[in-house]
Amino acid sequence: MAVLGVIGGSGLYDLADLADRDERWVTTPFGAPSSPVVTGRIGNTRLAFLARHGRGHILNPSEVPYRANIFALRSLGVDRILSVSAVGSLREDLPPMTAVIPDQIIDQTRQRPRTFFEDGVVAHVGMADPFCGTLRATLHKRLTSVSEMAAMDGTYLCIEGPQFSTRAESNLYRSWGASIIGMTAMPEARLAREAGLCYAMMAMVTDYDVWHDTEDDVTVEAVMRVLQSNGVVAGDVIRLLATEDVQACESGCREALASAVVTADTGLSDAARSRLALFR
Repeated sequence: MAVLGVIGGSGLYDLADLADRDERWVTTPFGAPSSPVVTGRIGNTRLAFLARHGRGHILNPSEVPYRANIFALRSLGVDRILSVSAVGSLREDLPPMTAVIPDQIIDQTRQRPRTFFEDGVVAHVGMADPFCGTLRATLHKRLTSVSEMAAMDGTYLCIEGPQFSTRAESNLYRSWGASIIGMTAMPEARLAREAGLCYAMMAMVTDYDVWHDTEDDVTVEAVMRVLQSNGVVAGDVIRLLATEDVQACESGCREALASAVVTADTGLSDAARSRLALFR
């Protein structure tokens, strides 16, 4: 049975209305995930929820065990993931409270493990379009039914953090054509693609970063205040997604590994073969 995975970012640490609720720590070759995975259902749809930053928000963006998180969800039968993330806006027309469904990413992270395929197995997976087009379309339909402040498309600029950008950096990213800025889309999107999962993001705008001349600079206090309202929208969208008939992926997410592994089967170590088995 298909399972919808939800990765909750800042402000979304649980799905309280899951029926048949259970939780478990999942063992992975990449260590423990950020939190126990909470499983349950909404209507007839099975869900698996994971708090990206851990319960109590104890992990900064660079400390998140992205490989363990994606591996854990995949091992529980998840076939598509909705990521909910807090972001800053780099565009005047994307004010706070807007929910953006990005279609592209610029990766400016520097120190995070970014692939499952190392230590005895090599794969080169295509990332031209890092988000699943089919899941994005479904997400957009549901989002626009609950909020008038919704935007389809846009480039997510992912920085290392945990500090916010300097003013010079923020203006540089705007000159690149980036739409929103955050700290967690990478390597999460890369790993979801390697795992053959459909992956889409609902990016919740909390602030204008630091480029805007007439708005206050971003602060944690301001972000958390907006996140309380954004969390209501996120919960409504997740419940609606759970009632959506699963659409066959037309973006090729599930076949991402079909011709990506270049290591010969005869050259695989037992450990590498075991890791690869989950994704094939």
